[in-house]
Formats: sequence, C-alpha cells, structure tokens
Amino acid sequence: MEVEKDAAAAPIMRDRLMSIDALRGFDMFWIIGGGEIVSGFFKGLMGKAPASVAYQLGHPAWQGFSAWDMIMPLFLFIVGASMPFSFSRRLKDASAAEKNKVYAHVLRRVVILFILGMIAQGNLLDFRLDKLHLYSNTLQSIACGYLVAAVLMLNVSIVVQAGSGVAMLAAYWLLMMFVPVGGQMGVLEPHSNVAMVVDQFILRGFRDGTTYTWLLSGLGFGATTLMGVMAGHILKSAKPQGAKVLWLVGAGVGCLAVGWVWSLHFPMIKHIWTSSMALWAGGWSFLLMAAFYYVIDVKKYRKWAFGFVIIGMNAIVVYMAVHVFDFRLMGDALVGGLAEHFKGWDAYMRETTSFIIVWLGLLFMYRQKVFVKI
Repeated sequence: MEVEKDAAAAPIMRDRLMSIDALRGFDMFWIIGGGEIVSGFFKGLMGKAPASVAYQLGHPAWQGFSAWDMIMPLFLFIVGASMPFSFSRRLKDASAAEKNKVYAHVLRRVVILFILGMIAQGNLLDFRLDKLHLYSNTLQSIACGYLVAAVLMLNVSIVVQAGSGVAMLAAYWLLMMFVPVGGQMGVLEPHSNVAMVVDQFILRGFRDGTTYTWLLSGLGFGATTLMGVMAGHILKSAKPQGAKVLWLVGAGVGCLAVGWVWSLHFPMIKHIWTSSMALWAGGWSFLLMAAFYYVIDVKKYRKWAFGFVIIGMNAIVVYMAVHVFDFRLMGDALVGGLAEHFKGWDAYMRETTSFIIVWLGLLFMYRQKVFVKI
C-alpha cells in the first residue's frame, strides 16, 4: 500500500476526473451508513420505511435486483473506469521494462486486495484455519476483475477488450445453463448450480457457507470491470464532452436492454453474478457515470459532490475501517442518551452521528493530503 502526502502528488491534483472520485464516494456512502440513515429517516417520519424503499435497501433473497445490489458491481465498474487513466500514467512508453513494472504492480495489488478481503470478511485475523474463508469478499472480486482487465489492457486493443467482456458473459451463460447439475441442465438454485459446485469442489472447507459464488463467477467480475474500462476509454478519449456523455448513455441503455431480454432465459441473480445481472448493473453504472460526469466535469457543478469526493479519495481506507471497527459504538457513546428522548428518531440520530465520525476522519486525511492507494 502507498500513502501519498504531498500536494503535488495528491491524486486530485493530477489528470483524473472528479466525477470518478465522486461516484466512488457515492457508492461507498451506502456501505458506510447511507442505507441505515435512510431507513432511520423513514422510521422517524413514518414509523417504518415503505415496502418499496425497504426492498431497494436490501438484497432480494435470490432472484431479482434492487438498488442495494448495485453497490458491489458499481465498485468493480469504477475500478475499471479508473484503469485507462492510471495505466496511461504508468505506461509512459511501450518498452518491455515499463510493461513488466506494470505487471508487478498489478500482481502486488491483487495479492493485497485478497489479503485485505480475508481480513475484512474472511476471518484471517482469527488465526484459525477452520474459520478462514479464502474467497468471500468484494475486494477479492475486485482483485479478480482488475487482474483480468489489466492483462487484456496490456496486450490487446480496445475492440478485443470489449469483445472479451462479451465472450466471458456468454461463456458463463453456457456453463451455467448447459452443464448439468445432478443430471439436469439449467439448475439455478441457491445450493445447486454449476458455480456452487465449482466453489465447493475447489474451496471446500474454506468457503464462507453462503449462497454467493466466487471462482466461476470471476468471469462476471471480469466482464463488469471491463464495462468500467470501456467507460474509462470513452472518458479519456479526444471526443467532445457532449459526445462522451451520449456514448455513456448509449452504452448504458444498450446494456439495460440486453440484460433485461437475457434475464427472461438467464435470470438476474446477484449471488451467482449471472450475465443478465452483470449487464443490468453495468447499464445503470454507465448511466450513473454519465450523470456524474455531465454534472461535475461538463457543467462544473462541483460543490455538492465534495462530500462524496472526500470518501472516494480514500475508499480503501474507509472500506477496511468500517469492516474492522464498529463506529456505531462511538455514535452511541456521543448521542445514545440524547437519542432515547427522541423516540422514533433514535436510529436516525445514531446512524447519522456514526457516519459523521467516519466522514470527519476522511476529511482530516483529505486536508492533510494523505491518500492511501494500493
């Protein structure tokens, strides 16, 4: 991991788009308390959140898609969107030595992400093999998607990169729908599907015991990250800003349309990262990227996004912090007694206070120009 503490080296001072950092921060906002704040608000206002809101703030049990399901694929998408910018800085020339340095950086980043994933969700710090989960976390899916996208970006054209993403989604569909499980094809049950069989066979006792799958689903992680890479190529291109927005919107609408049609045969199931779900989430990611880019970098309306940028600039720090520490305890210590006097609004007060504590820590890092990268 690298810590930058210099105004000239600070990422926000270089050739990166503020909209990407803001969108990353917007995504992280929901991870670090946004959902609980919204739920608490509705609880105070109406006694409980309406069913439609509650659905969007949770994961469907199996089949279906909610706004909350967007968090993980949007994270992968943003990682991909940043890659054309970061790789262009690292690949200052096309020499083999320079490319080998990039490969070394990619491998190091993949290893660190896997270790951090095991710390965050894989029980690594318990130091017990019987509790260790080797592959069970969003950071590890990012490592997989990043590795796939990086190898392709370093070796093939943009057209082949896009085609590879399509091929991975198609290959995953063929495997999931036409390889038999228990003598039957097209089985997509929580504990009975091809991806689950692969995970159980390879990971064995190191699985996390949930209905989420990881190894074969890596094809989907790679495709989702590549969709972000395509967005990054669009944003980095010499096209006029208006044309970039139209390309992003067009890609988003196209992914949504294909994903919805595909879901009629290959349902949207986030737990196993079906191809239709990947396209549906990718479509919304393209549209969110278009909206943030248009408002922030084209129209220059930036002040509203500052709070998200603070989060997005140190996303890895806050992700690990909220997985390792329970900031709600600090929130309860500060306002717990007061909140008891505001029946109905107590959850909102506690969750908002916890979020503010985290955000102020990130603001301090931002003001000190401390940015942690992998």
